[in-house]
Amino acid sequence: MNNKLRNIGLGVLALSAVTLSSCSDSFLDEELTTQYSTEYFDTPEGLEDLTISLYGNIRWHFGYEWAYGITLYGTDEFTMGGDNTSWIWNTYDPALNPANYTTALGAPNGNCPGVSALWDEMYYGIASANTIIAKAEDVFTDEAKRKLCLAHAYFLRGYNYYRLAAQYGHFVIQNEPVNTVVRNFTRSTEEECWEQVISDLRQAYNLFEGENFTYGKGISWTKATAAHFLAKALLFRASERNNSWNSKYIEQDLKDAIEACTYAINARGGESGLVANYSDLYANWKGVDCDIEQTDEILMAAGHNASSATIGRFGNRTYNYFTMQFRTVTAQWTQRGQFIGGMEFQRCRPTEYAYAIFDHVNDARMWKTFRTIYGINKIVDKDLAAQKGLRLGDPSCVMILNTPDDNTYNNYKFGNATGNPTWKDDNNVLGNGAGKWAPASLVLYQNGQYVGNTFGTTATNASNFFAGINKTDDCSRTAEKGDAHRDVTMARLGETYLVRAECYVRQGEYDLAKADIDVIRKRAQWKAGEERDVYESADDYFETANSTANNTFNTVNEAGETIAATLIEMNKWSNPKKNTYYLSNPGLARTTAASDLTNWTFDNLPVEDQKVMDKLGISDKRERAINFILNERTRELLGEWVRWEDLSRTGTLIKRAKAFNSEAASNITEGKHELRPIPQSFLDGLKNEDGSNLPEEELKAWQNPGY
Repeated sequence: MNNKLRNIGLGVLALSAVTLSSCSDSFLDEELTTQYSTEYFDTPEGLEDLTISLYGNIRWHFGYEWAYGITLYGTDEFTMGGDNTSWIWNTYDPALNPANYTTALGAPNGNCPGVSALWDEMYYGIASANTIIAKAEDVFTDEAKRKLCLAHAYFLRGYNYYRLAAQYGHFVIQNEPVNTVVRNFTRSTEEECWEQVISDLRQAYNLFEGENFTYGKGISWTKATAAHFLAKALLFRASERNNSWNSKYIEQDLKDAIEACTYAINARGGESGLVANYSDLYANWKGVDCDIEQTDEILMAAGHNASSATIGRFGNRTYNYFTMQFRTVTAQWTQRGQFIGGMEFQRCRPTEYAYAIFDHVNDARMWKTFRTIYGINKIVDKDLAAQKGLRLGDPSCVMILNTPDDNTYNNYKFGNATGNPTWKDDNNVLGNGAGKWAPASLVLYQNGQYVGNTFGTTATNASNFFAGINKTDDCSRTAEKGDAHRDVTMARLGETYLVRAECYVRQGEYDLAKADIDVIRKRAQWKAGEERDVYESADDYFETANSTANNTFNTVNEAGETIAATLIEMNKWSNPKKNTYYLSNPGLARTTAASDLTNWTFDNLPVEDQKVMDKLGISDKRERAINFILNERTRELLGEWVRWEDLSRTGTLIKRAKAFNSEAASNITEGKHELRPIPQSFLDGLKNEDGSNLPEEELKAWQNPGY
């Protein structure tokens, strides 16, 4: 994160709450310690500091369980692992209703995201943006500074309204600072809400002056940032969820969205603005402010660093959610700690669809995203280790991601910790010769049937043993459960190409759409000379100097002796630089040849995509094309916090969740679950001007259908 953002500290971030939060004596006393007051915002310095504090508002999205609960659960890509903290968001159980799901109402713990969380936090940021917009004209004499602060304020307000519209459909449009008690609000229609979103983002787009990275490259919002989200908002308004009223907007919205995408793409260097190696988007993270956080491809990120002074209200907890329970399933042969990039909270387990939608042979993104091997970092049984020839650093978890037509492993026994057979490893891909044994193993298919959800120490449909993704891994934590320090990418140019491609499809310009999609698929191809079974990971952080690398961790060596290993050693043993590419594609000769992912058309889709179309019963060309782009969005953007929104927008949420997420299938309901419930906590606060309760029919009119 840029130094200017780093040094603002918590004072200004806390002050931005003054316009919205309740003013108890204790709250005011706390705020006085900042040595600021709201009068500070009547100065150019104060208003710019408030502008910089807007970057703090977006950190909220990645602080706790709502990061995945409201964006990834209940879709075709992810289902629940062995932990049921946020289960109602994945299953659409009736407990997902206007009231927040608390332990008093039966929640398993206090961490389940409340339906009010996004609603409340977005207005927190909107209040700060309103203050800037209201004061900028009078406070600034410097025209450039005024435009920059207004651009940020309009962008953040537009972005926050976008999130509200995407989740709730309609919201309260509040564009003026609130300085008194408000008892009632006007319920805006979805059409009015999307007009507000688009208006704010267009204002920001017009006010930003090019790609001026004022507050740090990879962190600062620029004209391209505004262009990307303006295009997404225009596409959303033109999409299926709004079909009951959007016909008059569609033609112009698609044209404007393409224009905005084109600006963002060209402004960031076109195809050359994309990171050349997909691993350099996420896997090759080497520490705070490293090169992959500073690329032209990143259009928006929630910034984090290693300074305890700027962690603020929410740190980065995303490293918790995509990792399986490796310590449990290996019976302790792999210990957990900050030397492994993810904690084993096993919240998000990929569905069969998430594995199957990749070309397992030719799409490098699969093998640069899924982690398929963990290493032994503790010898649990020295006699067994001697018998099996196991050493520290040998595989402890081996996850074979094969395909339905593979019969190699039909008679193999897979599972946890005991009874596993020796491996048929003709390619020597695990580095120790044929016949190597591992404490835990899984395979996706046996006898043509999907069995990937049957492994682990929990119930079948809540498996805690799966191949997770590496996009949030972070070994820079100073403690096992400490905050991560890496930025969280919120928008990048790879998505911009896919947004533009979808706009072209909706215009009937299939050749232009294919050209944009192929830009992304070309990057996804194996390049000549690449070793396909080499795994790159953010766990390699300990290859570089850092403050904790030489700290020690007690473990056990091959002789059965307890030793104090450095975190560097633990990291090396835990993270073999191998994947199971060849085990997952048995019979494939070792190769470093380039692959090709461009040999397809909308009339002749890749085999993995055609299987999806057949499963969904889709034959219409336009519908097939949109669903193909949704598949491509999975391959490119898996786990990047946008899936529920994409499926809700395109009217595909119900069909795809029923087809590919067995836990969601029984409860998800058309006409209801495409939107979230308006929070009961908000509705309970609505009163008549005299303080009396609103009539029941008025309150019902506020609520979304089905709740």
